[in-house]
Amino acid sequence: MLLGGSGFAAAAPAPVLVFGDSLSSAHRIAVESGWVHLLETRLETSKHPRPVVNASISGETTAGGMQRLPKILADDKPALVVLELGANDGLRGLPIAEIRENLTTMIRACQASGAAVVLLGIELPINYGPQYREGLRGMYRDLAAEFNLPLVPFLLDGVALDPALMQDDGLHPKSEGEPKVLDNVWPVLEPALARLK
Repeated sequence: MLLGGSGFAAAAPAPVLVFGDSLSSAHRIAVESGWVHLLETRLETSKHPRPVVNASISGETTAGGMQRLPKILADDKPALVVLELGANDGLRGLPIAEIRENLTTMIRACQASGAAVVLLGIELPINYGPQYREGLRGMYRDLAAEFNLPLVPFLLDGVALDPALMQDDGLHPKSEGEPKVLDNVWPVLEPALARLK
């Protein structure tokens, strides 16, 4: 137990909250293999150690996340939220304006709670057409610019098109792909952690 000068136990640092869907919930692989668990392990020995809360749910949409988020923010009081939602909305072909509105609501809720936000972007399979795919890609860029957020443009960069790293559904990484997913997140996340008080 760490004791402060007054003899009281030092408070644990506020956690990092990962708030996403199946891409962050270790879908059909061991939880210990998922990038969020790998992040937790990395943070333990990093310059910025913090606990990690993974509130990601397989199948989650931005609408569902918007409903769940306020209670999680109130309960866990994160210092930083890693927001990874929009893939399931995109796979359903929902209007990009609707996805953006829901993400905007969540970003504002995080910031109102005092939490910093790192935004994780996703891309859809090519069969969704260039106009919709570019619209979704641009939405993440625009949100990051509007709210001055650190952005990972594509969470599965270097993974999604490698059959050796992807599950048979073509949507979710295998265990072998998860370290690369973390490698995509870490260069953006680490500076955001360093800025926390």
